[in-house]
Amino acid sequence: MLLVLCVDLDDDLGRKTGFSTPVIGRDPVEEAAVALATEDPEDSDVNVIFQGLHVYDDLDSRDESVEVAVVTGNEDGDVAANREVGDEVDTVLASLSTAEDVTALVITDGAQDESVIPVIRSRVPIDGVRRVVVRQAQNLESMYYTIKQVLNDPETRGTVLIPLGILLLIYPLALIGSALEMPGFVLGTTSALLGLYLISRGLGLGNRLDTAVESARRSLYAGRTTLLAYVVAAALFVLGGVSGMNELEGVQEATTGEVGAPVMVAALVYGSVQWLAAAGVTTSLGQITDEYIAGNLKWRYLNAPFYVVAIAIVLHAVSAFFLDLVGISYLATALTVGTLLGIVSTLAFAVVESRLEESDDDPDDDVDTESHPQPDRA
Repeated sequence: MLLVLCVDLDDDLGRKTGFSTPVIGRDPVEEAAVALATEDPEDSDVNVIFQGLHVYDDLDSRDESVEVAVVTGNEDGDVAANREVGDEVDTVLASLSTAEDVTALVITDGAQDESVIPVIRSRVPIDGVRRVVVRQAQNLESMYYTIKQVLNDPETRGTVLIPLGILLLIYPLALIGSALEMPGFVLGTTSALLGLYLISRGLGLGNRLDTAVESARRSLYAGRTTLLAYVVAAALFVLGGVSGMNELEGVQEATTGEVGAPVMVAALVYGSVQWLAAAGVTTSLGQITDEYIAGNLKWRYLNAPFYVVAIAIVLHAVSAFFLDLVGISYLATALTVGTLLGIVSTLAFAVVESRLEESDDDPDDDVDTESHPQPDRA
């Protein structure tokens, strides 16, 4: 018996149509091909499956013993996908009710899918491999469309566009420090902008930006307080940075000589920690409010503001100690208070949550208060 084996290494059939694989038999395979063609007519695996049906019909018309099946891998990677294909080939072979020796004709759409051939050969002898190539894709007039489709594919555009963008950025970087005449400046600027655009396309930053804007728009219309909390937190974060820089400048002016790196970090933290703590408390309260409105609030979520305050206390005390603003006793007290605040809040909310869960899980003890008539005593 000849087994016509259509290979879909990245499981486009399962991901796009929901078909469970492997698909065995002419009618189920035809149904799967139509479903995939309806869902994504441009998928090359559609041609692979229809080619398998064509080969099956041709051999069947000659009264040859033949069967057709579709096996798929997954999108996790070559090794995992090859193993998945091997398992599905075993399933197909186990389902064939024949006493004849089984050989396979493998049909693929490219070299990537053909990497699984050694896995198939280890399970069944292979009579041949047929690669399906669409005739129109060989014409020069379709080159633009092919390149466009490749660049729109998330799996390939990163490997193509990012290196090209980096190469285009090399030219303007090479011009830094040299005398720039007008033609060189124009070419360098154009090359830099084009390189940045290709890198952003390769990383999919445009889609991510569109997703972020859509999410913000939905949050605004839904009345979510998290959006407002993030805006306020961003303003507080900027104020914290300015305050930290002002503190650092004050320390540098008051210090004779060079200021060490630990003191510089301590000055930045000391000047900004209260603003950053306010930003953290604001965002956590916004998220807690949204969870409460959505009905998903858990008591342990309330730990977040206390954790932020505890961390702020510790950082404030440590930075003040490095700046010689407080003594060792204040530092020890602050460390103790911050630690206890985090531990107490965790224990308190954990106990409350566990008590509430126990009260919800325990069935109510129903007491039968109905009075029963007592039998007459003789």
